[in-house]
Order: sequence, then structure tokens, then C-alpha cells
Amino acid sequence: MSTIDLTPLYRTMVGFDRMATMIDSAARLDGAQGYPPYNIERVADDEFAIEIAVAGFGEDDLDIETKDGLLTVAGRKVPPADENEQRQYLHRGIAERGFLRRFQLADHVIVTGADLRNGMLRIELLRELPEAKKPRKIEIGAPAQSKPKLIKGSKADAA
Repeated sequence: MSTIDLTPLYRTMVGFDRMATMIDSAARLDGAQGYPPYNIERVADDEFAIEIAVAGFGEDDLDIETKDGLLTVAGRKVPPADENEQRQYLHRGIAERGFLRRFQLADHVIVTGADLRNGMLRIELLRELPEAKKPRKIEIGAPAQSKPKLIKGSKADAA
């Protein structure tokens, strides 16, 4: 798979450099890695869920962390202490290798909880927009909240 060079965008986009950086880092993240498989679900308008198939992993084997808009899920399988004897497998198809999955979260998206049930890790997400970012309806023809003040000594006072 070929890579895309985004450096020309940095020269022409003013104020959008963060978006170009996110696109660039997303292309480098889990490009070819397909383990473990996952689903991303829209539960409601501002609610999402990520489900990751982590069969064989327990709660102590999983680590979930968010930092600077990046959700990281890591799994480390530690063999039990009583498994000192050498096991002979005729076929070994259950993956028990460690993994690292990263998800870039949009602005104002927070993790509200996580649950492990039947080998599926479900991470609940919520988008909480601050009051200042929510859309507001502006009435047409409504009187202004405050009148502009004149500055003393301006040309308007002299006339």
C-alpha cells in the first residue's frame, strides 16, 4: 500500500494543521493490523460504542487509557503460574498474543465506561458539546442586547 505525502497541505492550510496531522497519524496507525477485530457502533446521536473481540483475555489482562483524544486498548496475556508443564498442541488457532489498538477520538468525546462480557470488550463513548459550541437560534428583527457606546473625543462628538 502506498503512502500519501501530506506536507504540501501544511503550506496551504492555515488553522487546519491539526486535521492534517490527524490524517497523517491515522494513516500510520494500525494500517495492516487486523487483530483483534472490532466494531464501532452509533448508539444514539451523541453516543457511540466500540466492541473489541478479546476472547481469552480477562479484565486483568486488558488496559484501557485515554490521553489527548487518543483511546488506547492494550492486551497482555500472561500464562498462569501453574502452566509450567509443556503443552503439546496439534493445532493452535486461538490467538493469545498481546495487542495494541488505538482510536482517535473527536473533540468533546469522552469514555463513559467499559464492560467485558463473553469475550467482547464494550467501550461506551459520549460526545458532550460545551454550551458555547451548541447551535443557537437567532431571531430576525430582534432588538440588540446593548447599544454601542461612543468614545469621547471621536469625530462623531465634534460634528
